[in-house]
Amino acid sequence: MRIREEIEAREQESLSPYAALSAATKGREFPSTPCAMRTEYQRDRDRIIHCKSFRRLTHKTQVFLSPEGDHYRTRLTHTLEVCQIARTIARALRLNEDLTEAIALGHDLGHTPFGHTGEGVLNEVCPHGYIHARQSVRVVERLENSFKGLNLTWEVRNGILCHSGGEDAATLEGRVVRYADKIAYMNHDIDDAIRAGVMTYDDIPGYFLKELGETVSGRITFFVENLVRNSGQDIRMDARGQQLYDELRAFMFRTVYTNSVAKKEDEKAKMVILRLYEYYTANPGALPEEYIRIAAESDVPRAVCDYISGMSDRFCISTFEDIFVPRAWGS
Repeated sequence: MRIREEIEAREQESLSPYAALSAATKGREFPSTPCAMRTEYQRDRDRIIHCKSFRRLTHKTQVFLSPEGDHYRTRLTHTLEVCQIARTIARALRLNEDLTEAIALGHDLGHTPFGHTGEGVLNEVCPHGYIHARQSVRVVERLENSFKGLNLTWEVRNGILCHSGGEDAATLEGRVVRYADKIAYMNHDIDDAIRAGVMTYDDIPGYFLKELGETVSGRITFFVENLVRNSGQDIRMDARGQQLYDELRAFMFRTVYTNSVAKKEDEKAKMVILRLYEYYTANPGALPEEYIRIAAESDVPRAVCDYISGMSDRFCISTFEDIFVPRAWGS
């Protein structure tokens, strides 16, 4: 037997009856010769890790725009934390860890520069709308790998699409990532908000600290253990765990995500995204060649959104400066 076949056999023997088996994948959009060593979900994970969009996450905002200091989360560090939490849950439930990891690593590939601020601007101005989960799927299906796409399995693409809202993922692995995403950002954003002076430890309601724990790791552990204890044919918490999860998320939106200090640079970020969108829709010939082809195949707004959303924060600012900020003569 090939190594891949041995791994598939072990999955059949050891994973939960509710797990998604690699050998039972619905497959890829385009036929692909199986790998001798890796399962299909392992291949998807590797393709995501090696793609350009994944590397750009290191320079994309999580919550705080252009923070001073090296310890704030970026979109990449958030992704890695989601991956770690999701794998822990998947292992405890005997689900497919490779599928879980692939979905987690790819779930935010379509995020814009400046986080949800950039997403909101593009959603308002683009006639197609803009939702980062859908764009993440577009990245892996169309934009990556020199615009040939990564040709990922259906289960990974479905998990990415369903990670943030609307319909539940078809696999339990995808549903695990959906919970892990929110568990990660709710708890690490508390840490970053305290570091930034947006809130203090004393602002956290006492019952959260008493029931969930006084540290980031303690609160993550509470939610992970609650999910593991209460999941089976579906991924769920008990009633009290879900209530605390919902209330913590509401607290973070009130205290951090709409906080004037945390969002003090938002208006500038919105202006940068909007001006770039207006410029490129009026001057599509200024787009890179690959995006000019997308404009011809689809339309100009679609191509402009694809181009801007793929930018890192720093490249977005640099592009804006090149277009709109005067430079000294001869420089």
